[in-house]
Amino acid sequence: MGLLITFLLGLFFLIGVLFVHFQKNTKTVEILSISIALGTMSSLIIFDLIPEMLEHMEGISFIWIVLFILLGIVLLKGLDFFVPDHDDHEAPHKCSEENLIHIGIVSLIAIVLHNIIEGMAVYSLTVESLKTGLLIALGVGLHNIPMGMVIATTMEHEKNSHKILSYSLAIISTFVGGLLMILIHSLINEFVIGVLICITLGMILYIVLFELIPHIIHSKDQKISLIGFLIGIGIIIISTLFE
Repeated sequence: MGLLITFLLGLFFLIGVLFVHFQKNTKTVEILSISIALGTMSSLIIFDLIPEMLEHMEGISFIWIVLFILLGIVLLKGLDFFVPDHDDHEAPHKCSEENLIHIGIVSLIAIVLHNIIEGMAVYSLTVESLKTGLLIALGVGLHNIPMGMVIATTMEHEKNSHKILSYSLAIISTFVGGLLMILIHSLINEFVIGVLICITLGMILYIVLFELIPHIIHSKDQKISLIGFLIGIGIIIISTLFE
């Protein structure tokens, strides 16, 4: 049952993808989805990742925590060199096709890693209590919807084969987390999970500070951006009620 639940979590991501796919006003959806992603990721840091990190890294020196967070930032920045169609010298407010694809790829990397960790947690909780596992899964699933929106929007100009691969990775990431929990259960401890959460936190901080905020600040429709940002925050707050 635990593996089935982690697999079904990927369908929430697909809901976000389908929402963007059937919308005709792509420019508005683009601005909305990026601002929702900013609200969601910012709230995810405050309400989810930081409390989890502190719980799992209790007793660990603050210096190590900072170093692991910086490692996440450096890893994602390093991956920039391997991400195609991105010009670091391009003005940050120019939401070009290349920049959108870039945001989509780096966001996908962070989301997949985050969802693998979430999948491990959901599987473990479901094994102990089906009811608790379902409630946590619902909370995780709710904040996967805007993630699906931002990936779908930013990858819109990519080749279909690349989009299918990206969507597939995101959809199965929580399931992969459940499988990993089965395979390496004996090797997983609080410290290892805490390190992974720190790295994920660093990656999402990188996306928020260097990818999403510059685009939102220079958005031509600040009203839509504000609405999307508040929606993103609301989704995470609602999802925490089910945890």
